[in-house]
Amino acid sequence: MTLKEIAKNPHTKFVDVRSVGEFNMEHVKSAVNIPLDQFQNRYNEIEGLGDTPVVFYCRSGNRSGQAVGYLRQLGIDNIYNGGALEDLQYYLN
Repeated sequence: MTLKEIAKNPHTKFVDVRSVGEFNMEHVKSAVNIPLDQFQNRYNEIEGLGDTPVVFYCRSGNRSGQAVGYLRQLGIDNIYNGGALEDLQYYLN
Protein backbone atom coordinates (compact mmCIF):
# COMPACT_ATOMS: atom_id res chain seq x y z
CA MET A 1 0.00 0.00 0.00
CA THR A 2 1.24 3.49 -0.80
CA LEU A 3 1.18 6.38 1.64
CA LYS A 4 -1.48 8.03 -0.53
CA GLU A 5 -3.71 4.94 -0.24
CA ILE A 6 -3.15 4.81 3.52
CA ALA A 7 -3.92 8.55 3.88
CA LYS A 8 -7.16 8.18 1.90
CA ASN A 9 -8.32 5.20 4.00
CA PRO A 10 -11.35 6.48 5.97
CA HIS A 11 -10.14 4.62 9.09
CA THR A 12 -6.70 6.28 9.13
CA LYS A 13 -5.97 8.64 12.02
CA PHE A 14 -3.62 11.63 11.71
CA VAL A 15 -1.29 12.98 14.38
CA ASP A 16 0.41 16.35 14.01
CA VAL A 17 3.59 16.47 16.10
CA ARG A 18 4.28 20.16 15.47
CA SER A 19 3.86 22.84 18.15
CA VAL A 20 0.41 24.06 19.17
CA GLY A 21 1.07 27.35 17.36
CA GLU A 22 1.97 25.57 14.12
CA PHE A 23 -1.09 23.33 14.47
CA ASN A 24 -3.39 26.31 15.03
CA MET A 25 -2.17 27.97 11.82
CA GLU A 26 -3.01 24.96 9.62
CA HIS A 27 -3.48 21.21 9.98
CA VAL A 28 -5.16 18.16 8.48
CA LYS A 29 -8.87 18.43 9.29
CA SER A 30 -9.19 15.37 11.54
CA ALA A 31 -5.70 15.50 13.06
CA VAL A 32 -4.88 15.31 16.76
CA ASN A 33 -2.06 17.58 17.94
CA ILE A 34 0.57 15.98 20.18
CA PRO A 35 3.73 18.12 20.01
CA LEU A 36 6.92 16.06 19.82
CA ASP A 37 8.24 17.50 23.10
CA GLN A 38 5.15 16.03 24.86
CA PHE A 39 4.94 12.86 22.77
CA GLN A 40 6.43 10.30 25.16
CA ASN A 41 3.91 11.28 27.83
CA ARG A 42 0.88 11.60 25.53
CA TYR A 43 1.13 9.02 22.71
CA ASN A 44 -1.40 6.83 24.58
CA GLU A 45 -4.06 9.44 23.68
CA ILE A 46 -4.02 8.20 20.08
CA GLU A 47 -7.19 6.16 19.52
CA GLY A 48 -6.65 2.81 17.82
CA LEU A 49 -2.86 3.00 18.00
CA GLY A 50 -1.46 -0.26 16.66
CA ASP A 51 -4.83 -1.41 15.32
CA THR A 52 -5.85 1.44 13.02
CA PRO A 53 -3.42 3.05 10.55
CA VAL A 54 -1.94 6.21 12.06
CA VAL A 55 -0.06 8.75 9.94
CA PHE A 56 2.22 11.24 11.69
CA TYR A 57 3.29 14.51 10.11
CA CYS A 58 5.10 17.77 10.88
CA ARG A 59 6.73 20.59 8.91
CA SER A 60 9.44 18.57 7.16
CA GLY A 61 9.07 14.92 8.21
CA ASN A 62 11.84 15.03 10.82
CA ARG A 63 9.74 15.27 13.98
CA SER A 64 7.15 12.82 12.64
CA GLY A 65 9.99 10.41 11.85
CA GLN A 66 11.19 10.68 15.45
CA ALA A 67 7.68 9.93 16.75
CA VAL A 68 7.33 6.89 14.46
CA GLY A 69 10.80 5.67 15.46
CA TYR A 70 9.93 5.95 19.16
CA LEU A 71 6.71 3.96 18.74
CA ARG A 72 8.44 1.29 16.65
CA GLN A 73 10.95 0.82 19.48
CA LEU A 74 7.94 0.09 21.70
CA GLY A 75 6.82 -2.56 19.20
CA ILE A 76 3.87 -0.61 17.81
CA ASP A 77 3.05 -1.20 14.14
CA ASN A 78 0.60 0.21 11.58
CA ILE A 79 2.21 3.65 11.95
CA TYR A 80 3.55 5.80 9.11
CA ASN A 81 5.63 8.92 8.65
CA GLY A 82 3.53 11.15 6.43
CA GLY A 83 6.34 13.68 6.14
CA ALA A 84 5.49 17.33 5.72
CA LEU A 85 1.99 18.76 6.10
CA GLU A 86 2.09 19.97 2.48
CA ASP A 87 2.93 16.48 1.23
CA LEU A 88 0.10 14.94 3.18
CA GLN A 89 -2.36 17.55 1.95
CA TYR A 90 -1.32 16.70 -1.61
CA TYR A 91 -2.10 13.03 -1.00
CA LEU A 92 -5.48 13.85 0.53
CA ASN A 93 -6.62 16.04 -2.38
